[in-house]
Amino acid sequence: MNLLGFDTSTAATAVCVERADGEVFELVPEPADLQQRPAHGAELLPGMARLLDDAGLGWGDIDAVALGVGPGTFTGLRIGVATARSLALARGLELRPVSSLAALAEGIAGPLRLPVIDARRGEVFAALFEDGAERLAAAAWPPERLVAALADGVLTPRAAGDGALHFREAFEAAGVTVEPEGSPAHVVRGLHVCRLARRSPPRPPQAVLPDYLRLPDVKCSPTRSSTVLSVRSTEPG
Repeated sequence: MNLLGFDTSTAATAVCVERADGEVFELVPEPADLQQRPAHGAELLPGMARLLDDAGLGWGDIDAVALGVGPGTFTGLRIGVATARSLALARGLELRPVSSLAALAEGIAGPLRLPVIDARRGEVFAALFEDGAERLAAAAWPPERLVAALADGVLTPRAAGDGALHFREAFEAAGVTVEPEGSPAHVVRGLHVCRLARRSPPRPPQAVLPDYLRLPDVKCSPTRSSTVLSVRSTEPG
């Protein structure tokens, strides 16, 4: 199966093409990209085209699209899911969604892994994985509550992600090992999205939605015949 995978859950854009023969072509974000203004609209489709060309594949050779569905930034997730659904519908491709936190955890070394994505508003999105299994369910946490929950455990996790960098002091004070600032472990990689997707079942495009974990601001406005749901993000990006 030739697989195209990508993630737009953070400010960094990650894209990968994994051919059926196992050869990988990947655009790996720099950790510094996490601190920049998101540019998914300008980077995502050109990145796909570049990697398909490098891999010697055309759109007709792709069998499935894998994507990280969050949690993460409101706008980034909307762009990623809309792009994946459009590709799947237009080209009849399988669509395989995976957790962006699980993909981030794949890049952390050690048995106990803590992927942490900055959720803004003084919170983080985080989950705890032990040997690939989710030990602490993904949720939006104030950092102090997360480290208190981790204090109940015996093993010391390793943490990575822009949320781990932002709240490094709080995590390290609780005994959590945060990867060095320039470590590639802090970015979600398209390769890890692809590899998780190979073990995940396909979903109908209309059933694939962003996993926000935390509701954006929602306002319902009645009309004569229906209710219009308008959504406004309070998160930058």
